[in-house]
Amino acid sequence: MRYAILIALCSMSLSGCLSTKKEEQQKISIKPNLLIVLSDQHSYDMVGAYGNTQVITPNLDKFAQEGMLLENSFSNQPVCTPFRGMLMSGMHPLKNGAFTNDCPLLPNKSVLLAQKLKKEGYQTAYIGKWHLLGGDRDRGIPKGDLRYGFDKVITNNCHLDFRAHKSFFWNEKGEKEFFDEWEVYGQTKQALTYLDTIDKSKPFALVVSWHPPHDWGKKKGKDGKSHYRYDTLEEFMSMYNPDSIKVRQGIEPTPDLIEMYHGHMSMISGVDKAFGMLMNKLKETNLENNTVTVFTADHGDMLESYGAILPKQYPYDYSNRTPFLIKYPKKIKPNSKSEVLFGNLDFMPTILGFMDIPSEQKYDGKDLSGALLTNDQTAVDFVPIFNFERGTVKKHSWRGVITKGYTFTMNGGDTPLEMNNVLFDRKNDPYQLNNLFYNPAYKNKRLELEKLTYESMASFNDKFYVEKDFKSVEPEETWEYNYSKSPVELFENKINQTK
Repeated sequence: MRYAILIALCSMSLSGCLSTKKEEQQKISIKPNLLIVLSDQHSYDMVGAYGNTQVITPNLDKFAQEGMLLENSFSNQPVCTPFRGMLMSGMHPLKNGAFTNDCPLLPNKSVLLAQKLKKEGYQTAYIGKWHLLGGDRDRGIPKGDLRYGFDKVITNNCHLDFRAHKSFFWNEKGEKEFFDEWEVYGQTKQALTYLDTIDKSKPFALVVSWHPPHDWGKKKGKDGKSHYRYDTLEEFMSMYNPDSIKVRQGIEPTPDLIEMYHGHMSMISGVDKAFGMLMNKLKETNLENNTVTVFTADHGDMLESYGAILPKQYPYDYSNRTPFLIKYPKKIKPNSKSEVLFGNLDFMPTILGFMDIPSEQKYDGKDLSGALLTNDQTAVDFVPIFNFERGTVKKHSWRGVITKGYTFTMNGGDTPLEMNNVLFDRKNDPYQLNNLFYNPAYKNKRLELEKLTYESMASFNDKFYVEKDFKSVEPEETWEYNYSKSPVELFENKINQTK
């Protein structure tokens, strides 16, 4: 009788354990998947769904109809590495370390996006352009902390030649391999293979990061001057008639500019085709309804607007306003639009909010998932925008804010660039053709937004640090190989030493 009781108790205990384990697996399996798709140097106005009638983006347009389009999405700092650092951390660049290109995102300063999801039972992967390692771009991402929580990493740190047999990636053995096709196609097929091989009993989080429609160097133009190069596969170039291409408002359509637009839009159509391949895979594998899917971009491309020399780093919409499309059928109604002001500092807390994953971490961005769903425009008063330089360039240190009504920035540094002092009326001058910064009639508005900018800077411990300041606290290993101290920490150490 005693043995029978023991057997019964053991059986009940085992049954309870199995039941608990089964319940845990069920909880994991119903958690939403996450797919983040990034293009690079892709302005908001270069997607059909945002009103461009000449760029050919049927898959992105369809996706926008199936989900939500954010009207006011901004890259807080329109530069590749800082964007990615904020995306992964929800923290300001002065805190996360990735404050300008090729300065690495610091490990172990906060719980990063993939690290958080791994703790929640997710399988994590990153495919495509990385640009977070810092230093030498031509090297693989080492295993360990510098993968920031991603289990599978198939990537290049950063390079600019997307052609077959020129573009490459570092495989999981740490070996460099070259694609035998256009890089976007190769990376997309890697992502499709990953989705075919995931453990279906666990949720996944996958980032697919394409480099196009980023320029791929420069070439001498018909005018004898140097211009950025955007040409791509004939498959996409042939989709456009250069004679019918229209350029942005207020800009002269020179032959060289038309050529740039032609290549840029052609690459965008290539990205669109690859995006469609990913969406088809989600449908084929019955993952579509339980996946939070996001399409956005690092920043925009000026395409020489306003006489810009660089494609980005300016406080203009063409530089820092990005497409942002999100689909999650369980929460987001089809054909939704939101006018809530959104910066990529808000990305991590907002995505976790959509996924119902609680976090006790304090972010510099906000969880705007609820506000986006209800289009609550009172949730955000302004988006902080900024640009930092570590001393290699001396014209692009600026700070500012974007409100519903205005874009404002002010210059800093020893040799400021005049076109970074801006005040634009967002409602009455949507193409930003009339700079009101020096207009006496707008002096009070300028002072009001300047005050707001300084208040925002203070919340990030930013004392308007410029090139010489970053040079003064640069660690011995240089900023490009600094994996331990954030700029804020180094500035605080300097202040403490002088006391």
